[in-house]
Amino acid sequence: MKILVAGELNVDFVLQNFQSFPSLGREVLVEDVSLTLGSASAICASGLAKLGNAVVFAGKLGCDPWGDLCLKWLTSLGVDCSPILRDQNIKTGVTVSITSRNDRALVTYPGSIAELRAADIREDDLRSCAHLHVSSFFLQRALRPGLKSLFARAHGLGLTTSLDPGFDPDEKWGEDLLDVLREVDVFLPNENELAAITGKPDHAEALEVLRNGRTLTIAKLGGEGCLALSDGELVSVPAFEVTPLDTTGAGDSFNAGFLHAWLRGEELTGAMRFGAACGALSTLESGGTTGQPNEEQVRKFMKQ
Repeated sequence: MKILVAGELNVDFVLQNFQSFPSLGREVLVEDVSLTLGSASAICASGLAKLGNAVVFAGKLGCDPWGDLCLKWLTSLGVDCSPILRDQNIKTGVTVSITSRNDRALVTYPGSIAELRAADIREDDLRSCAHLHVSSFFLQRALRPGLKSLFARAHGLGLTTSLDPGFDPDEKWGEDLLDVLREVDVFLPNENELAAITGKPDHAEALEVLRNGRTLTIAKLGGEGCLALSDGELVSVPAFEVTPLDTTGAGDSFNAGFLHAWLRGEELTGAMRFGAACGALSTLESGGTTGQPNEEQVRKFMKQ
């Protein structure tokens, strides 16, 4: 399966397992630190590649050492980086991920993250792929205005599409997202994003708000598993019980696993369970990509 990921790229500084969360005027200690490939889009692309998919990445980077590292890491994972553009007038984005065993907080310098445009996505790359995935709707500010038309282009060429909204740093949760969803086949918010986008804290009510006759929404609920609304019926899959080391990118690894199974025609519950397994396994190592499994590892884990 050949998949095009159009998205943001940045490096992640992961500060692992804080003793207490930092506040102004205080210093706290963490147990470990790592520098790794970041961004929701890149972590999803990495997960898809590790599962055996051919992955093409369209993005934008600065002409700096951070950009060089992003390219090196993606290329080492077997991702086709030929569509990635370099721009000497911007800096590659950086995210500081402050993690605990149960959650995380992110501080991001956008830089190149916000610079990719729909016009930067080459027609040949769309034509060569079966699916288009986009993450970080709110962070990708230059892509956002043209995203609906990009998804429409993809549908016109026979591709399926998926979108992970990510968090809105402005917390405005614009209504344009609901319009974009009319051209999205699979929508992958987490529980906080789902509630903020719909204004409904109840998961079932929120999923009902997003029904538009096309989009399948999979709500990622952390330790509660995941939930979807299919043909008017709620479909729930519990989380796998693991002791997480680092939750960075777990939702993006879920995305990779779900899409891998769904694109191969696996029924909805099975695809959700496969995604949940990928998300769980990814938390057993530090950083977003280190613990991502291959398909054999996922199948073995699911049988245990």
